[in-house]
This record gives sequence, C-alpha cells and structure tokens, in this order.
Amino acid sequence: MDGPELLLIAFVGAWVLFFLSSSLRPSWYFNSFFLLGCIFMTLGAIAIVLYQIAAPLGLIFVGMIVLLIFLVPAILIYNGILMLKREGRSLANLLSMAVGIGIGVGEIATLAILITNGDHELTKLFLITSLSVIYFSIIFLAFMFYSLYILHIPRRHRFDFIIIHGSGLINGNTVPPLLASRIDKAIQVYNRSRKRAILIPSGGQGSNETMPEGEAMHDYLIAKGIPEDHIIIENQSTTTYENLLYSKTIIEDRNPKAKVALVTSNYHVYRVLSYARDLRMKCAGIGAKVAWYYWPSALIREFIAIYSKPNKLIKLLAGWLAIVAIILTAN
Repeated sequence: MDGPELLLIAFVGAWVLFFLSSSLRPSWYFNSFFLLGCIFMTLGAIAIVLYQIAAPLGLIFVGMIVLLIFLVPAILIYNGILMLKREGRSLANLLSMAVGIGIGVGEIATLAILITNGDHELTKLFLITSLSVIYFSIIFLAFMFYSLYILHIPRRHRFDFIIIHGSGLINGNTVPPLLASRIDKAIQVYNRSRKRAILIPSGGQGSNETMPEGEAMHDYLIAKGIPEDHIIIENQSTTTYENLLYSKTIIEDRNPKAKVALVTSNYHVYRVLSYARDLRMKCAGIGAKVAWYYWPSALIREFIAIYSKPNKLIKLLAGWLAIVAIILTAN
C-alpha cells in the first residue's frame, strides 16, 4: 500500500470517526476541534490534488484562502457598522467590529514579522500579537464550524416536549421578531410531531418587563391556534441554563423518558445543548433562522458565553499563557 492510498484511508477514516463521534455525543466539546481538523485536512487535500493536476491551480486555491483570511477583518468591521445602523448602539453590537479590528492588528503583526524577517526590536511583541490572534481564531473557528454543523445533525421528527427558549420582550410585554422566529419554528416542530407534543415556553420576567416571557410566548402560541392543554408555561427562569433546569423538572414530573426538542435561534443551539449535557438531558437542538447580519455578533457572544465557564476559561487562558511564556523565554 503506497503513500497516497494511506493518506486516503486516513482522510476517510478521520471523517467517519468524526461523524460517529458527533452522532453519539453531539454536544461533546472536542467534536468542534475534531471537525476543524477534518476541514483543514480536506482543504489541504484539495490543494494537493489541484497542484498535481496543474501547479497554478493549487497555488490559486491557496491564494484564495489567504485572501479570504485577510478579508475577514474588513468583513467583520463592515458587519459591526451594519449592526450599529440596524440594531442600535450597544456594546453587544460592537463585538464583530472589535473582533475585526483585533484580527486586523494580528495580521499586521504577522506581515511585520515577514517583512523584517524577524529581525526587529519589537519582534517578540509582533510574535505575541500574531500568535495570540491565530490561537484565539483557531478556537473560534472550531466553535463556529461546529455550531453550523450541529444544526444539520439528523434527528427524529416527533417529540413529546418542545422547549422554547425566551429572549426578552419589546416594551416589556410584546414578543419581538427574534423570539417570534423561535416560537414559529417550535410550531413547525409541533406540527411535524402530529400535534401530540407539549410546548414549554420558557422565560421569567426581566427587570424591564411587565410580564414573564413564558406568558407572553403562551399568548403568542394561543393566537397561532395552539390548544391551551398543549402548553405548559415555565415562567421562573432568568438564564438559558435555568430555562433547561426548570423545564427539565416539568418534563420529568410527567414523562421521564420523553423525547425532547430544544428550540432556539440557530446561533444559540450549541450552547443550549452544552447546558443540556451538563444537566444530563437527552434532547435534540433545533435552530430558528436569524437575519444574516445579526449572526456574526450573536455567534461571538455565544463564544464568550461558552468560554466564560470556569473549566473552559482556565484551559483557554492556560494555552494562551503557554504561548506567551514560550515567546518571552526564547532567545
């Protein structure tokens, strides 16, 4: 068996193992890095095949990837400007712009190293900046690709309970478009379940709200023709984790072996499923679509929320500090 055949077996085997792992444990943290490795392997394989067919084709393919990398800061900064125009001024809406600027600084530092050939009094600063951006970008890419992939994992079509995650109300009592998209998606799942499922609109009352989100969602469901006896309100939760915790109690009191769906916005599914795993809940995550311009900032917020968990934050910072220490102690 020659080299190309071994590489092909390794390539196919890696993807098969990934699909098995993601099917058996869809919310497992390391699946995201497994997927990213498979994607990098695939891009490398395409580049090699194109280069063997015709060297210019391989070089053009690699050049396109490099160009895309250098365009990322401009795309994110533009998205930040769009968010400010369409969603209003807030720190959350500045996230994509801030990340775009950060990546741009890292790319400039990388170019500075290449131009000076590493022979500059600020080389270590350039290296720290460049490798820090590469490090955090790789971790974010793993999160982003898996967040997209997890939306398309095959799932059953009939459920006993459908949890709808709240997202805040307009004027204290009105369901906003973002939350309406979640509820409408839940209704689709309900209809596919042959209308046998129980819907659990989940959300308590915020400080700027005049009623619990769960109750506002209940009224929306009733207006859409859902029978009252197919709705159980959860109106005590104040976080995504509590949405699941309190909804789990409702479900287990009625049917501990129930088939459960979690319906939220598509960018939010990965985090919801990670919390469900922490709570030992077996369920499927289903995402409702959001406006395309909203997705980058929302995904960055989700990334921050995931890595704010102490166990992940410690690992994240430990890896970064190791990189900084190696650079500072190198001759």
